[in-house]
Amino acid sequence: MILPIVAYGNPVLRKVGKEITPGYPGLFVMDSIQIIENLAEDEKDTYPGDTGYKGVFINAKINTVNGNEWSYNEGCLSIPKIREDIVRKEEITITFADENFNLHTKDFNGITARVILHEYDHTDGKLFIDYLKPLKKNLLKRKLADISKGKVEVDYRMSFVK
Repeated sequence: MILPIVAYGNPVLRKVGKEITPGYPGLFVMDSIQIIENLAEDEKDTYPGDTGYKGVFINAKINTVNGNEWSYNEGCLSIPKIREDIVRKEEITITFADENFNLHTKDFNGITARVILHEYDHTDGKLFIDYLKPLKKNLLKRKLADISKGKVEVDYRMSFVK
């Protein structure tokens, strides 16, 4: 079943996730393989050693965040048509259970680490726009209000606050 993307303004996006048991249907999933595969030829060397990752992260906990800080123009399906440069560190170590509840601790870097941090933030009720300086966020206020009211056109299903 494909569920709609929850739009900015819905309180569930600010809700901190709770640990779950094997019977719970909710998961944090991500796929950075498609990003790596779709890099332009001149970008292929930008993320050395990052081959991408596609998987499920259940009850994930970030152990360490290391490396240099780097800026990347992030977006979010819940906040369509808004992209901003966000600074994050380049390496993480994360412990998580997979879809079979087998425990893993893995290191990730580059764009894969960034995607994981972005998705992990959702489990903490944080959005990429929370990293923006107040002035920049204030400049986006009208666009964010329009999104929360459903005044945005996208080519995927979205759920808006009523």
